[in-house]
Amino acid sequence: MSRTSTGLLVALLMIAIIVGVDVAFLRDKPWVRLATNIGIVAAFGIGYWLLLARN
Repeated sequence: MSRTSTGLLVALLMIAIIVGVDVAFLRDKPWVRLATNIGIVAAFGIGYWLLLARN
């Protein structure tokens, strides 16, 4: 799998998780929702950097 397709797959997975968590758990809590989304993006960014970007 090329680097571009891997990055695209990671981005699509991150978007799916964010939308799923927002709809399932955080619909009426905007500040908790924002903090959770920032945490998810940070976790994916760190994971991508540690596992994929260093290769």
